[in-house]
Amino acid sequence: MSLPVVALVGRPNVGKSALFNRIVGHQAAIVSDEAGTTRDRHFARAEWAGSAFWLVDTGGITDDARGAMDVEIRRQVEQAIEEADLLVFVVDTKAGLHPIDERIATMLREAGKPFIVAANKADDVKSTDYYEFFALGAGDPMPVSAISGKQSGDLLDRLVQSIPSLPAEDEESLRVAVIGRPNVGKSSFVNRLLGEDRLVVSEVAGTTRDAIDSPMKYHGRDLIFVDTAGLRRQSKVDDGIEFYSSLRSRRAIERAEICCLVIDGLDGMHVQDLKIANLAWDAGRALIVIVNKWDLVDKDDKTAAKFEKEAREKAPFLNFIPFLYTSAKTGQRVTKVLDVILEVEAERSKRITTSQVNKRLEELLARRQPPQAAGREIRLMYATQVEIAPPTIAVFSNHPDLVQEHYIRYLHNGFRESWGFTGNPLRVVMRRKAA
Repeated sequence: MSLPVVALVGRPNVGKSALFNRIVGHQAAIVSDEAGTTRDRHFARAEWAGSAFWLVDTGGITDDARGAMDVEIRRQVEQAIEEADLLVFVVDTKAGLHPIDERIATMLREAGKPFIVAANKADDVKSTDYYEFFALGAGDPMPVSAISGKQSGDLLDRLVQSIPSLPAEDEESLRVAVIGRPNVGKSSFVNRLLGEDRLVVSEVAGTTRDAIDSPMKYHGRDLIFVDTAGLRRQSKVDDGIEFYSSLRSRRAIERAEICCLVIDGLDGMHVQDLKIANLAWDAGRALIVIVNKWDLVDKDDKTAAKFEKEAREKAPFLNFIPFLYTSAKTGQRVTKVLDVILEVEAERSKRITTSQVNKRLEELLARRQPPQAAGREIRLMYATQVEIAPPTIAVFSNHPDLVQEHYIRYLHNGFRESWGFTGNPLRVVMRRKAA
């Protein structure tokens, strides 16, 4: 399920970044007394009272139409308003109501998005005059102190209550996110797969700005392909539109069951490709690597094997992931991807009986016992599959916290030898056997 987006907006130096850090729970944004410190966008996952959401920190809006930086920040904030499901308009109770506050309130009303007013720097609520902010016409302003944390719980209660319900997603459809760096041919690949030009294709990197859903049916299965904007290295994401494209791509990964990572066959596997693959893998999504533009590669019968060997040396988890060599331009092997998607989905939902898991555990223990801790005998009693999608096997021990990481990897590889779970993360978790 895609998480809603909540954006903090306001003029410079009202404490948006301090409030961001307070809500997220750590020092994620730069905080300074100098106005305009936040220029790039920051976002982080936050949670309150069981409700999770993306929280976005934005730069301060000014009235300086001449300053190039101020114009750029304003453009990025406008993008934030467009992207967000809920806006938190931060004002400064110590400075009082400012003409720019009134103009920002007008901007938010015109955008038609729900917003709440956070009256920051209200360190002493009883003596702080925040009532003048009622003039903004946005309901009751919420007094809060980002620095001390006073009233932050009340603000968060109202925030999660104010987030509009997102549209329900079709639970029966299999969602496939097409991810990768900009300009590797993701849109061309989806168009070729769907058999029509549904998506704009351009030589200019970054043409796709939104995550675009395209449904199709294959062998009776409803599939929804999500073509995402390219994920660049974070230090390169200095443009507001690029920033929100990156956020949308992460949300698309959240919503997907399977991710198709498209890479450029001419460029090979970049560090950024590996980071994107890790993002999907760590999120528990199935993964398929699609090497595009393969028609342009000078190759022989060993080129593909060499390509995979070099990629897997960089990231061992790629040993469990299928590679496909395609050309969106010619259509070479593109439809083969559909068969692999269904195969990977079957592996994702595969359930192994407890007796089979325990038999395999006994074999692995017979081959190699867990290293013993000083003065402690470590025993592994039994194991069972506790989850699918992604598959998860729990191993019960008398001292689960003392089982070393390398031995857990040994168990992981042993279970994979038996059941594959191709294209999917396999999680092996240690649990304490109940007394």
